Amino acid sequence: MRIYCEKDYDAMSRRAASVIAAQVVSKPDCVLGLATGSSPVGTYQQLIKWYEQGDLSFREVRSVNLDEYYGLAPDHDQSYRYFMQTNLFDHVDILPENTSVPDGLAKDPAAEGARYEQVAAGLGYADLQLLGMGRNGHIGFNEPCDHFPLATHLVDLTESTIEANARFFASADDVPRQALTMGIGTIMRARKILVVVSGADKADAVWKAFRGPITPDVPASILQLHPDVTLVGDESALAKLTEDKG
Repeated sequence: MRIYCEKDYDAMSRRAASVIAAQVVSKPDCVLGLATGSSPVGTYQQLIKWYEQGDLSFREVRSVNLDEYYGLAPDHDQSYRYFMQTNLFDHVDILPENTSVPDGLAKDPAAEGARYEQVAAGLGYADLQLLGMGRNGHIGFNEPCDHFPLATHLVDLTESTIEANARFFASADDVPRQALTMGIGTIMRARKILVVVSGADKADAVWKAFRGPITPDVPASILQLHPDVTLVGDESALAKLTEDKG
């Protein structure tokens, strides 16, 4: 595993963007697994800058997103399809038909999970999967539980995740209680994984994920078994790893 400890969020974002850009340049028709939330926003902004400068093209890239709130329409301003459009897709030359996000309005979430799993499999899974990490160690919306879910599925969000995401809504009561998410098995099929974390509130989760035991109580801990993981974080988020190294 490669670890990059950057000074702050902006430096973290540039480093993470450089990893993604290198993947796109080396394989223009690559499959990018994409994430939402506050952690990757700066990364996407940097990628947009390089696109606008003519240094990067997403014309042949295909993308699969990790998750989507269940019950939100794609044009809802808190849906993850909307997030991706406004934070990346609308600003680069990626083709709309080459982007995939779970359908939050699917009447049968189990059938949608199976369909989305086939989408990912049909693309050969991600060449590079971008991940954030929750304060409870969740990746995608795979919450702490008694097992590692394998395939795309509907999940009940924990109160800590709802609380963490409430800042994006008018109130915590407006945060959806369920989400469709890629399973741990789907995520682990990516050939490369890039994890971005920032802030002191993530320090405990980072240490547990990468120095603690592998357990579904900390879903991100499974990444210890992946052969190609890059962790990019700011000094606050990686503080306990730095201390651990002495």
